[in-house]
Amino acid sequence: MAGPPNVVLFDVLETLIDLHPLATRLEEVGQPAILLEPWFLRFQRDAMALTLAGDTAPFDAVARESLRTETKYMLSERDIEYVVDGFSTLPTFDDAAPALKKISEAGVIVGCLTVNSPDKTRRFLEGAGLAGFVDHVVTAQDAGVWKPHPDIYRFAAKRLDTPIDRLALVAVHAWDCHGAKRAGALSGWCARLECRPGDVFLPADVTGETLVEVVDKLMSLH
Repeated sequence: MAGPPNVVLFDVLETLIDLHPLATRLEEVGQPAILLEPWFLRFQRDAMALTLAGDTAPFDAVARESLRTETKYMLSERDIEYVVDGFSTLPTFDDAAPALKKISEAGVIVGCLTVNSPDKTRRFLEGAGLAGFVDHVVTAQDAGVWKPHPDIYRFAAKRLDTPIDRLALVAVHAWDCHGAKRAGALSGWCARLECRPGDVFLPADVTGETLVEVVDKLMSLH
């Protein structure tokens, strides 16, 4: 083990921010709240498929198209835009700010590694009061590939001028942690979303019930 990381990158969607308010926006345009999960899953799948095919996957364009498909093209473009714009207004989970603050105060570089657009991510961080804890934002748009392609984690390490084995990813998705591990990075998995990481993925270096527990364990690696 290389010891504690000198850079910790946090996934954003479902790790730092709660997607559930998007269900209210769906209801406001006449769609059922339960559409949120299949829409978001389709969105992620389509973006990953584009990456696998060697193409770029612009966040807003793929989000809009996947919502058109999931709603059988029943929504107007105005309604589509209204729902997708909600990504920049979502709230944080209660453990997000304490975890970011703890890493920042330890003198470790803190960043976000996300598939969202740079502008939307920065607006989210500012609106949520997290911008002061985050030194860098690295996105799929910057890297040209979506997570969990190993190249996005390597790109982040290069962008932040750190060896890949001194970079750690924190996420609630086991597949994201798997991608980081395949790239040679450290990873910390939070159980909030999936409960168990599953046997098909490489095990994370540390796990925890909350983001705070995960970062505590990351900083205790030796």
